Amino acid sequence: MDAEDVRTDRLGLLLDQFDKAREMARVRLTGLGDEEYLWEPVAGCWSVRRRGEAVTPRAYGPGEWVLDQGAPDIPSNEYAEVARQAAAGMTVARIAEDWSVSSERVQEVLAHTGEAEPDHVPVTTIAWRLGHLHSCFAGQWEWTFGGRRQEPKLLVDFTPSAALALDRFWALIDRWRADVAAVTEEQLDTVGFSQYPYGSDPYDPFVAVLAGANLEFIHHMAEIALLRDLARTRFGPHG
Repeated sequence: MDAEDVRTDRLGLLLDQFDKAREMARVRLTGLGDEEYLWEPVAGCWSVRRRGEAVTPRAYGPGEWVLDQGAPDIPSNEYAEVARQAAAGMTVARIAEDWSVSSERVQEVLAHTGEAEPDHVPVTTIAWRLGHLHSCFAGQWEWTFGGRRQEPKLLVDFTPSAALALDRFWALIDRWRADVAAVTEEQLDTVGFSQYPYGSDPYDPFVAVLAGANLEFIHHMAEIALLRDLARTRFGPHG
């Protein structure tokens, strides 16, 4: 890319970052098969499962297949996010509602000092990570560019088919990218331009929401790429 073609404005930088991450992710997900998609490398994984067969108390989805979700809590790697939410003006009660925990738990997190101990988190399948990303972006699109009415956890019809899941996911990601590209400078600075109800979007300027969405995409796609590397030792190069 020639230097004169590189955008240095805020939206341009975020779009370029997202485009590069999306391009790498498409390549890394090429040839994903159902067995690899649903592979549980250890016992106790979270995944996409038939309704009634979920192993977690808050699994969600509108159809036959649901996405595992555990009991509500604030993981230690999100303590800093809770502090940011409080600094942005969210009340303890609102933060507690956001994380589905008690106000006492929020106060405990805000009072924490020193290094947080790492959580013992479940291993998740490629299906879970892709479904989680799909759910997040579907909800943010609906509550930013859509009607701002539908419950985010009912927007994605999860599936055991890797090909179908990817087709639906990339269609959503392309729609998200197209609408983000049309955002104005004023909208980038608008607090609450996104009203996505899970998280601090309503309290943040939209440019910060976009940076967070990019981070979510990048880090989960990196996790998926690692799972594919591990799966190759079991299923071969094509899953």
